[in-house]
Order: sequence, then structure tokens, then C-alpha cells
Amino acid sequence: MCFEAVLAAFFLGLLAGGPAALWSSYIVTIVFMLITAAVLAEICSALPLSGSIYIWAAESAGPKYARFFGFIVAWWSCTAWMTFAAGNCQTTANYVVSQLAVWEIDFPGGIGNANVKWRALIWAVSEAVLVLSVAINYLPPRMYSAIFRFSVALMMLDFFLCLIWLPIGVSRTYGFRSAKEVFTMTYNGTGAPPGWNWLLSFLFTAGTMTGFDASGHIAEETRNASVVAGKGILTSAVATGVLGFATAILFLFCTPDLDTLFALEAPQPFVQIYALALGKGGSIFMTIIAVIGLMLNTSIAIVAASRLVFAVARDGVLPMSGWISKVTADGQPQNAVTVIFIFAAALLCTILPSQVAFTSLVSAGGVPTIAAYGLIALLRLTVTPNDFQSSHFRLGAFAKPFYACAAVFNGLVFAVMISPFSFPVTGVTFNFACVIFGVVTVFGIASWYLTPEDKWLRRELVLQALRTADEEPEVEAGESKSK
Repeated sequence: MCFEAVLAAFFLGLLAGGPAALWSSYIVTIVFMLITAAVLAEICSALPLSGSIYIWAAESAGPKYARFFGFIVAWWSCTAWMTFAAGNCQTTANYVVSQLAVWEIDFPGGIGNANVKWRALIWAVSEAVLVLSVAINYLPPRMYSAIFRFSVALMMLDFFLCLIWLPIGVSRTYGFRSAKEVFTMTYNGTGAPPGWNWLLSFLFTAGTMTGFDASGHIAEETRNASVVAGKGILTSAVATGVLGFATAILFLFCTPDLDTLFALEAPQPFVQIYALALGKGGSIFMTIIAVIGLMLNTSIAIVAASRLVFAVARDGVLPMSGWISKVTADGQPQNAVTVIFIFAAALLCTILPSQVAFTSLVSAGGVPTIAAYGLIALLRLTVTPNDFQSSHFRLGAFAKPFYACAAVFNGLVFAVMISPFSFPVTGVTFNFACVIFGVVTVFGIASWYLTPEDKWLRRELVLQALRTADEEPEVEAGESKSK
């Protein structure tokens, strides 16, 4: 999904630092996210369990602190994936409503987030997209593979059209940006101090490379998971980084000059860029592909998220865990899907009062995951640096430097994501991601405090898991492990 992520938030990277910040921050992000992926692959291979990231955090903390950090990261992870679903739906809605600007259709009060009627339209379309994306998850499981293949094919079609058709259109219309503009131009569209404005570009670059731990969520449904799930984390991070960077460079050459770009009124500037380069008909065609692709991608993300929510509920961490963890006759966690729908639908309501709901949702979807990445690396560095010897992806002499680098980098990205994106900060431009993160953390601590120790992650179970993770690697270990 890296291509759609680049399209969705590309303009945020240009606002924060301009082209020079965007490409250079992307290179930094690729390096440190690959290090983070290596850290996660190491522990995933030793503990290939559904629930993945919160189990990894718990075991990384050792027996004394396992339950505390396990509860917190479980809440973080569920929130991140459910918020991502909501943010993806608004991204899709932005494509749809941007066609109004392309066709110069008058809208009451004008097109722009300052108009509450415009925000209400985006909210209504976002909710409709969410309903359709969730509905796909109630289809028979045998259809998932077909949906996934079609989604990948559609994304590749979108990618190749942007790779071939868009540059041809740009060459015949407003022309390419020069190499000097692409690699040296800076821009401050956030109002932040220059240094922090540059760092805010990580909201885009790190946002496109977050979520590569997804293969761990379905580890218990994966054959030879101790190898396959860890490899999935690494290959996902590599593919996302390489393709995302190449796409970003392509778009830097193909966008209009920045004054023209930021004068565009649509919430998704690419819709108007398509219109400028390919004509109105071409813009509609590309928008239809993007909308269908994003909806299918959202439904696939909900599949992964539902497995995570199910695993957390199965362990009794969430309220109403007994109901949430129930599955259908064919083993599908449809109640978990329903919970995701309710949470995402409620979160989309923030579009109505907030002028910066999109950037806040992008941040809120990434903050808990980034925090979990950094926390796991920090715990591996300080508490369990010599454990998980059964991993097929052991880091050896690189372990402690990798743990330290992953902890520091993800800490920086965390700070960027909870920071305001528009300065000066007012009530309508406040980044509510920090509020969501804070509330969820409090819920995690409360769950840890109120849940008896004999209900989840008893000390002896933590010790047993650590002993298992330190045994010699077994090729088929992922097939037999369970909580």
C-alpha cells in the first residue's frame, strides 16, 4: 500500500520543508525503518504469535514488567490500526470530493476546510466509504484472496499509469520541474520554525513506511511462521521503502511549481494535477482507480486489524472481550470487525469540528505504532538484550546498535507525529493525535491495574515463552506455537 500512501500524503511532505526535505528525509527514514524492521523480524521469528507486537513488547520487557507493557502496547496497536482505517476512508473521500474543484462546481460556502458544510460533505463520504470497506470483510473468506489479488493489480495499474501516462501528460502541458528545484528547493508551509518545519517532513516519509509488522498479526495462520512472518516484515519494509522513494522522486518532477500546487483548492491536490496534465477525463479515470484501490486496501487493512483486535480480546485485555473474541462457524472474527467499524465511524466525526482532521488522523494512525516500535527496541536494549536466541533472524553483533538506533529514530518520529502541523496553533488547527494517544495509554494502564494477573500473562507463562524463544531454531516452530 506504499504507493497509495505516497499519493495520499505527498503534499504534506512538500508543505514541511519542500522537495529538498522530502527526498532527504525519505532516505533517512528508509535506513532507520529497515533497522527497525530487522529488530522486529528478530523477535517475530522467535515468537510468531497472533497479537504480534504487544506480545513482543511484553516479552521484551521481561517477567517483571511484561504485563504492564503488554497491556499498554495492546491498546496502542488496536488504536493504530483502527485509526488507520478511518484515515484511509477520509483519504478516499478527499479524492471523490476533489472532483468538484476539477469541474469548477460551486459549493455553498466555498471549497475548503474552513467551511463546515464542506467538512460535513467529506465526513458523509468518508462514512460511506467506511461502510463499503467493512462490508467486504463480511464476505466469505474464500473471496479474500481474489480481492487481494485484484487490489494489487489495481494498485500496479495506478502505479504504471503514473509512471508512464502522467509524465507524458506533464511533458505536453506545464512541463517538468528542474533537477535544481527537486533536489535543492525548500518551503515552509506549516509556519513552524525552519528546523522543526524540516523535521515535520517525517510525518510523510515515516507515515508511508509504517505498518510492516502486519505479517505478524496473522502468524498463527501462516505455515512455517518463524521464518515466513519475519521474512514478511523485512521484505515489506524493503519494498515499501524502495517503491515509495522512487514514486516520491517521480512526483517531485511531475508536480507543478509550488505556488501553483498550493493554490489548488482540492483536499487531494493530485486530482487537480491529473486534470492539469491529463485533462478532466483523465482526472476522472485516475480518481476512479485510486478510490477503488483505496477502498480495497482499507478492507485488507481491516482484515489484519481484526486479527489483532481478536487476539487482544481473546486475552481479556479489552472491555467486552468475551463478545469481541467470538468467531463465526468458519473461524472469522466478525465481532472484531464490528468493533473496528464503530471506532472508526466515531473517529471520523472529528472531521466536523476540526480543520486539520486529515493530518491529525494521519498522525493518530501512526503514533501508537511508532511508539510501540521504539518501545520494543528500547526494552530489547535495556532489559532483554541477550534473549530470543531461537530467532532465524538474529542480529548478532549488530543487535545493540540496531536497538539503540531504532529507539532513537522512532522517538524522533513520535515527537513529529504528536506535534502540531500548522502554526500558530489554534483550537481548529490543534493536532488531536496526542489526545488520542494519551487517552488510550491511560486505558491501557487501567486495564493492567484492574485485570487480575491470573487472567493474562502470568509470570510463569512469560518465563515459559522466554525459554521457548531461547531454544535452538526450529523450521516449523510457527506451526505449533500458541498462547
